[in-house]
Amino acid sequence: MARTESTMLALGTPAPDFQLPDVVTGQTISLSTFAEKKALLVMFICRHCPYVKHVEKELAQLGRDYKGSDLGIVAISANDAAAYPDDAPDSLKAMAMELGFTFPLCYDESQETAKAYTAACTPDFFLFDGDRKLVYRGQLDDSRPRNDVPVTGKDLRQAIDTVLSGGTPSEDQKPSLGCNIKWKPGNEPAYYG
Repeated sequence: MARTESTMLALGTPAPDFQLPDVVTGQTISLSTFAEKKALLVMFICRHCPYVKHVEKELAQLGRDYKGSDLGIVAISANDAAAYPDDAPDSLKAMAMELGFTFPLCYDESQETAKAYTAACTPDFFLFDGDRKLVYRGQLDDSRPRNDVPVTGKDLRQAIDTVLSGGTPSEDQKPSLGCNIKWKPGNEPAYYG
């Protein structure tokens, strides 16, 4: 496990499109799935990472709190399932069911979507406005495993609420920190490492 920070993709970057299967329903999820939403949160997560385990209940709560709102949410796992079987689609489906996710959890087998978003760690968060321009990328909050700071989601929630009320989040954003995405051998992107 390598502690890795998010790449902090440039604000204003357009959301890359994707076509990925939801591990629970089997439906194909893409940007157009959320066309009616005022904002879109794309989260890169996995099942085995201690950083994700630390915040998984808050991620589920986030989904419940914003269900029926103008926020679309999609979670994506891109880890190499051959090397990390906990992150295979069947295991991800079990995770989504156990936690009661109200949003799709997709599996990025080719890892091309993770590369398009310059995802580097789990968890990694990307929030886009109504024009699908990046307005927030960074941490959920200041909590990390074993730092005794409560998990509140305050940084991400503040950004979401700002966008939903028509504003633009502050550009003072702290990178997310987590386990590196587990790239398939020879598939590591140029921005990684």
